[in-house]
Amino acid sequence: MPFMPLTPAIRSPTQSMAAALQPVRLEAIALTCIRDEATLFRDLDFSAEAGEVLLIGGPNGSGKTSLLRLLGGLGAPESGTVRWCGSDIAVLGADFRAALEYVGHANGIKLDLTTRENLEFNAALRGGIDGATIAGALDRSGLSGLGETRARRLSAGQRRRLALARLRLSDAPLWLLDEPLTALDAEGRELVAGLVGDHARGGGIAIVATHESPVSPSFDARRISL
Repeated sequence: MPFMPLTPAIRSPTQSMAAALQPVRLEAIALTCIRDEATLFRDLDFSAEAGEVLLIGGPNGSGKTSLLRLLGGLGAPESGTVRWCGSDIAVLGADFRAALEYVGHANGIKLDLTTRENLEFNAALRGGIDGATIAGALDRSGLSGLGETRARRLSAGQRRRLALARLRLSDAPLWLLDEPLTALDAEGRELVAGLVGDHARGGGIAIVATHESPVSPSFDARRISL
């Protein structure tokens, strides 16, 4: 089933009906980012539609992570606007955050929890998911048999797999992934390619900042270079 856009909690009936007709779409309009007095990019424009994958490329320091943070509402641009389904993400607030799954450089896992408990914690933030589904996510992420292992005992690659496993539990239409292939072996890269491909075919949007392409990608992608 295609993703349906989320609408702000406070709107008039006319506004709500208009928003419901908006397609799933992310737009960056004239974005300018300045960090430590250096301009990383200026007047950047692009959009992503339902079913699309965008690969954001560029050398270290070009602003890939900064761009993802702006797209996710984790920072404010020097100028410009990010829109989700036709509305400014600053106005949408929590409704936009509910439509978003972000995996950054840091894995965002709790080292004192087991792999299973990490996924349960994340799932609880979105209303809870049954144990069988969580076990399936671990298995499909190559972590079968490690459900009761504390995250601090995992290798760097296994921790990255755990961070990405939460994507299997998410119904968020927008994924922002920052260097998702870090620390992964060839099998892990294939898993990422499959995840992103499945998400796009299901009508989601994936924006991936990376300096390398997933192995044997199962999807078509547009590239944007910074």
